[in-house]
Amino acid sequence: MRGLEQIPWLYDALCAVCERLGLGRWRRWLTAGARGRTLDLGCGTGRNLPLFSAEVRLIGLDPAWESLQRARGRAPGVPLIQGRAEALPFRDRAFDTVVSGLVFCSVPDPRRGLAEVRRVLRPGGALRMLEHVRSTRRWKARYQDFIQPLWTRLSGGCHPNRETERLVESSGFSIEAEGRCAEGDRRRFSARAA
Repeated sequence: MRGLEQIPWLYDALCAVCERLGLGRWRRWLTAGARGRTLDLGCGTGRNLPLFSAEVRLIGLDPAWESLQRARGRAPGVPLIQGRAEALPFRDRAFDTVVSGLVFCSVPDPRRGLAEVRRVLRPGGALRMLEHVRSTRRWKARYQDFIQPLWTRLSGGCHPNRETERLVESSGFSIEAEGRCAEGDRRRFSARAA
């Protein structure tokens, strides 16, 4: 069954509403810190692509061909590649920055995906993430656990109860204090390989 993440027009409509409600400023933060050769991991329909600085040498990657087709219209000059986070088709140390916006909630094997991010980042390179995560409120975390099986199926893979920051840190990254922000169940941060 295809989830809403695999229906580009529906996903874009939902994102447009969320961006008007504050997600837009988080996306701008996410892309503003990119430097050098940058991978937009899970670029989806390309909503981040026009936000990057012209100095960034950008590549977009997503597993969904239909989403990449839509992304092509947003950023005609950006190379777009079909692929998965768990098997990045790039050489070791190929990127200065990896940007991941609302992606790792849906990566089937997030530990393997983060290992691949570490592999393709140059020494000193940054992983910049924007995610929704498991709630710190006990009642809401239990609710997220309860709805997770159905939500994951309907959304096409999203896990609303992932502890992404903990996964990032246990995968050998150190989250930087500067720029780190939490609002409700949403997080943004930059991390470097420890």
